[in-house]
Amino acid sequence: MERVDVSILGRDYSMACESSEKEALLAAVRLVDQRMLGIKGSGKITGNERIAVMAAIQIAAEFLAMRSPDGPLGQVAVGEFKQRLENMHRQLDLVLPEAAATGSLL
Repeated sequence: MERVDVSILGRDYSMACESSEKEALLAAVRLVDQRMLGIKGSGKITGNERIAVMAAIQIAAEFLAMRSPDGPLGQVAVGEFKQRLENMHRQLDLVLPEAAATGSLL
């Protein structure tokens, strides 16, 4: 486990995560912080707890909209989606060194 220090809405937090998950954690922290700063900046909601709840609801609503039957991930199971990404990565790992060696990346 790796210790990661982050700041959300001006408050510092220490978290632990696997090294392989650090970038995803930092991206999530950035998303939450940006959303909370936007809500705070609107001036309509005060209090960090209320701001955090509103940010969580917004993020959850976006996630659920993506998973709805009409959303872009509506018909795709998360495991299947991850498998497709892993397959694409494997294919790129095979093709990119070859393309770089022949100079056909451009």
